[in-house]
Amino acid sequence: MSCTNDALDTPLGRIDAYLSGLNLDPGRQRELREYVAAAEPATHADAIERLYDGLAGDHGERGEAALAARIEAAYPHLAERRHAVGGGGYRGASMPRLNRWSMSPANMDRRPWRFMARVMPSIERRRRLPKAVPSRLRNIVRLRQAFLFFLVALPAAGATFYMLTTLPHQGKSGLEAVILALGALLFAWILVGFWTAMAGFFVLWRGDKYRISADPAPPPAEKEYVRTAIVMPIYEEEVARTFAGLSAIYESLQATGRLDEFDFFVLSDSIKPDTIAAEERAWVDACRRLGAFDRLFYRRRRARVKRKSGNLADFCRRWGGHYRYMIVLDADSLMVGPTLTAMVDRMQANPSAGLIQTPPTAVNRSSFLARVQQFATRVYGRMFAAGLHYWHLDNAHYWGHNAIIRIAPFMAHCALPRLPGRGALSGEILSHDFVEAALMRRAGWGVYIAYDLPGSYEEVPPTLIDELGRDRRWCQGNIQHLRLLFSDNLAPAHRALFANGVMAYTSAAIWFVFLVLSSSEAVMEALKTPDYFPSPGALFPSWPVWQPIWAVSLFCATMVVLFLPKILGMAMIIARGRQKDFGGVGNLIGSTLIEIVLTSLLAPVRMLSHTLFVFTTLIGKQVKWNSQQRADARVPWLAAIRFHLPGMLLAAAWGAVLYIYTPGFFPWLLPILVPLFIAPVITVITSRVDIGIWMRNNGLQLIPEEDNPPAELRRVIEIEAETAEADFADIVVDPGLSALHIGLQGGPRRLEPGLASYRDELARRALNDGPDGLSVREQRDLLADPERLDWLHRSLWSAETLPDWVAARLGRQPVVTPVAASAV
Repeated sequence: MSCTNDALDTPLGRIDAYLSGLNLDPGRQRELREYVAAAEPATHADAIERLYDGLAGDHGERGEAALAARIEAAYPHLAERRHAVGGGGYRGASMPRLNRWSMSPANMDRRPWRFMARVMPSIERRRRLPKAVPSRLRNIVRLRQAFLFFLVALPAAGATFYMLTTLPHQGKSGLEAVILALGALLFAWILVGFWTAMAGFFVLWRGDKYRISADPAPPPAEKEYVRTAIVMPIYEEEVARTFAGLSAIYESLQATGRLDEFDFFVLSDSIKPDTIAAEERAWVDACRRLGAFDRLFYRRRRARVKRKSGNLADFCRRWGGHYRYMIVLDADSLMVGPTLTAMVDRMQANPSAGLIQTPPTAVNRSSFLARVQQFATRVYGRMFAAGLHYWHLDNAHYWGHNAIIRIAPFMAHCALPRLPGRGALSGEILSHDFVEAALMRRAGWGVYIAYDLPGSYEEVPPTLIDELGRDRRWCQGNIQHLRLLFSDNLAPAHRALFANGVMAYTSAAIWFVFLVLSSSEAVMEALKTPDYFPSPGALFPSWPVWQPIWAVSLFCATMVVLFLPKILGMAMIIARGRQKDFGGVGNLIGSTLIEIVLTSLLAPVRMLSHTLFVFTTLIGKQVKWNSQQRADARVPWLAAIRFHLPGMLLAAAWGAVLYIYTPGFFPWLLPILVPLFIAPVITVITSRVDIGIWMRNNGLQLIPEEDNPPAELRRVIEIEAETAEADFADIVVDPGLSALHIGLQGGPRRLEPGLASYRDELARRALNDGPDGLSVREQRDLLADPERLDWLHRSLWSAETLPDWVAARLGRQPVVTPVAASAV
């Protein structure tokens, strides 16, 4: 909608501006203009009233009919769907017909102190416990996991014994006993990752006959037609990127010829008025561009209950009965059409499979940190995913997105209970994905990782501060799993995965305490006078022993465990002749070294932050689960210094104490203390996009998706650039978008007198003062009231003098979204 401000000063000029906002065909626009001109309106209000009469025609009450006419003019395909669906108005037209199913929370005993009662339950109790159904792979899983246990336990015990010999008193003091215990946990933790990577290397090199595939049984004589829902729960995301990604997925799936098997759902929990406006415009524009009003659905919940897991459960209750499967995406997910159809085919070929997870590859970011993470997921990520499959088979992980789920058992068994009590470990289950996978397996359905499926992508946080903000949320969710670790009849593998999720963050606290206690031991040994005869009457002295060569050997062995998987991942690429996809052999080796160095520098910073997260979670501090920062953004120096200042002060004090009292131990802690002290420098440098672009241009941190990007990745960028923007003011002013939003709210509602008076006041203030006269919460309240929003829209267009902000908005040039040939 674009016109000159002079034209807006005349009644017919105002009508022309209004009609251009409705996207009417020239004939209908000319007809309505002539209808208004025939009455020779003297005022703008008369002209708008006459236009509403013309829009309403003979179709009933003027206000409701004019609203319908505005929607039909701006979005005719949505109007056609409304007539096809029947009831529910335009809100019903934005969604399929309801097919309600029940979904009750699963029964989980969450009291670890009742463990013995679960080990030896009574006969009556056994009858009412949910039974874990054995799988055909149970014996293989048990054998492999027993083998993994010994592969972890024996080297960890050996390393602990080796560390025992390096301590001054060989573990005879209480402090050294604690140090040894913490060291044993850390050794075991890194060995789990090491053997997972080694198993993945073996699987990728030699293959695994137990992988989840699409052809374990002869195909049926006639292909069965099944329905799959692709669902994307969102909350305050970057709207243009979200709908661009979904549109690219739609087009890719359309190219496979199997689009008719799929429907798309955008399940919004957004609450900011500007985001709501942008989502509604992006949705309707995407539907119009793709010709997908009957296939791409949009729903915004009025109450954000249980966050993402509640949004998915609400979808299942309302529409799950229409579909056999659902593919869950995040706002930054991207999956190509052949991968989506392959996931459905694998579910069809494996009737016992309840969930198949694909390992997503990180793409599309340009900051230094993000590029390093993208390189790591591409070079090592699939190896770790293959290793997870090898050890767990049908007891695998679920990461909450880029996965396909069988809806019927999900609804029957995977609704999440609320954890009773108070504090951070109670309430809604935050890291829901691990729990849903455990419940699916408990019910007898397999949970697999399809490590061999390409074409699954995601995006990573662009800066270290954004990454740590995400980790703060994940930390609380994972530590909640302590309360679920001893739940009834979970598969042993999923108990191990719960413990693994807890260790993902508590290992940082264990490492921190281990370093503090080790430093304390060194300082105390330096300060106190040695007691060579600790036992009365001893004939021979007891000499403190320090073996620096053994300590160096243990350190080197630890480095091998940490970095050998990365070297093997790089070597596999070279051995298979794919080094050109990563910039050549030299660039691949250089990129791997850069990743190893940067990961080593970031490890102490992450350790300190994760330790703080664990501590604040255990003392009961709740965290807000807000939307993530996904776009590249450079961190200012002041923000980086403010964020890392406590760690810098700790590193300076820690280093000073060691240097003064035990200078021989000081160099051992420098790899920890130096990164903590220069953390702001690391954060700012790794957030820079220009460094990332320079590296890409010179073949460093290069991944195949950049050298030869899939069409879907290129298409996301194209569609995002074409996506029209919108905000709260557009809903108030724009004739088409205003009608759409009002229609999506449903019919008028009866309000209590006090609430009605409050809403009336909001509408008057918005008319007089513009959008800036209302707070964000007041704007949200007004958006929820279709009657007063319609009054505000008519009043603005009927005003004799348009407010400056309205005239400026009407005078701007719109962003035109081209219509795909398939939609014409």
